[in-house]
Amino acid sequence: QLVESGGGSVQAGGSLRLSCAASGLIISDYSMGWFRRAPGKEREFVGSISWTTGNTYYLDSVKGRFTISRDSAKNTVYLQMNSLKPEDTADYYCAGPLGSSEITWGQGTQVTVSA
Repeated sequence: QLVESGGGSVQAGGSLRLSCAASGLIISDYSMGWFRRAPGKEREFVGSISWTTGNTYYLDSVKGRFTISRDSAKNTVYLQMNSLKPEDTADYYCAGPLGSSEITWGQGTQVTVSA
């Protein structure tokens, strides 16, 4: 399962760090991802990280502001979000292992950014 934490409410320009702890999953050969769903919008890919290489990929609109990292010892993936904008307001989900036959989703954590 995947358990997320770290959401909340911040003002524009602020920062939040989301965590996603994985248990009972084999993720070492795959990637882990972050997704979000804003009110009234479709779910979108935010970014991902290769568990093996640490290579990361990001949605264009978050590049330079969001950073994904992982702690292999804790089986935890993080999403550091800086310079937050109101348009980043959404429910954020971690998911993985990406590329496997069965992807698990976290329960989601809400992020609200006020102007």
